[in-house]
Amino acid sequence: MKLIVAYIQPAKLNAVKQALYEREIYKISVTNALGCGQQMGYHETYRGADIEVNLLKKIRIEIAVNDEYVQPTIEGIIAGAKTGNIGDGKIFIQELIECIRIRTGETGKEAIG
Repeated sequence: MKLIVAYIQPAKLNAVKQALYEREIYKISVTNALGCGQQMGYHETYRGADIEVNLLKKIRIEIAVNDEYVQPTIEGIIAGAKTGNIGDGKIFIQELIECIRIRTGETGKEAIG
């Protein structure tokens, strides 16, 4: 079992969801996030004052999957989020020690679904 965490551009969320649905991956969690990477933000002028904006809006996607779905999940995120420009995002993969479905008490692979 793995936990896949991805940070993507907000405008790419629908494309990523569609790419995941095409690969039969339906269970995802989505959160708004702020951050910066290599693009390091930007400068803008507001009422004559120069303002540095270095925390940009991002979307954090978390998906817990069984081992056979790891590669299709990664491919779906890349297919939906990639533009080829700086700021496309990152994907992190972590080992998931345990998963428990609260409603039924199922554990492990059965709990992820």
